[in-house]
Amino acid sequence: MRKVLFLTAAFVLLTGCFDRESAANPADDDTGVVQATANADGKVVKTDAQWRKQLTREQYRITRQAGTERAGTGKYNDHKADGTYHCVCCGQDLFGSDTKFESGTGWPSFYTADESKVTRHTDRSYGMARTEVVCSRCDAHLGHLFRDGPKPTGLRYCINSAALGFVAANAAKTKAETKPTDE
Repeated sequence: MRKVLFLTAAFVLLTGCFDRESAANPADDDTGVVQATANADGKVVKTDAQWRKQLTREQYRITRQAGTERAGTGKYNDHKADGTYHCVCCGQDLFGSDTKFESGTGWPSFYTADESKVTRHTDRSYGMARTEVVCSRCDAHLGHLFRDGPKPTGLRYCINSAALGFVAANAAKTKAETKPTDE
């Protein structure tokens, strides 16, 4: 009898925990748009299921599992348009096209980033020490930072195309012109 009561109480408690978890991480709404919550630091917080629904299989593997696309296969490797590259997961602007350069590595490369929008971590995978670059808002793996870039910084942000989205300069200008101001 004690076992039955114990198991019943455990079931009720566990069921209640799952309900609180789904309230803290809202599921998709009726519009099909994946909902996200942000913690006190302004970080985008989503469940693994929400990330999987939002991203392609390749984007998920790279941004949420710290993967790497094959060299020379990314859509932004030879991309030359003027505009802004943003995080594919949360939309945060990361790199301007004016900082992109041809590194010959097979990945989009930038010589600078807004340091408030990217975070660096030591990556010791594959038996080497590298500097991993992640989005400061959603912790998406973007790529790695190397110290063999051009002047003026000497840095090379080697970024996976699958971790990026792009907004052309003329589209960004139109978007900015229609954005309401706080006056």
